[in-house]
Amino acid sequence: MTDICERGQQREEEMRSDALAAQSRRAGLAGKTVEDSATHCHICEDEIPEERRIKNPGVQTCVPCQTDLERGLR
Repeated sequence: MTDICERGQQREEEMRSDALAAQSRRAGLAGKTVEDSATHCHICEDEIPEERRIKNPGVQTCVPCQTDLERGLR
């Protein structure tokens, strides 16, 4: 039998996993792979670093352009 702390930790892990999955769905990245990522930004045409493409499968913009998009500047 698990104690209340263990059950709390398990529930927290479930909630975190659900939140990350929901974020991926909202971002349209669910099921994407590195091959789905653009090698160059669709806005400024600068090269997108491989590390970004690995961490964010399906990415289409560089960090500065994505930041501007999220701030509503583009």
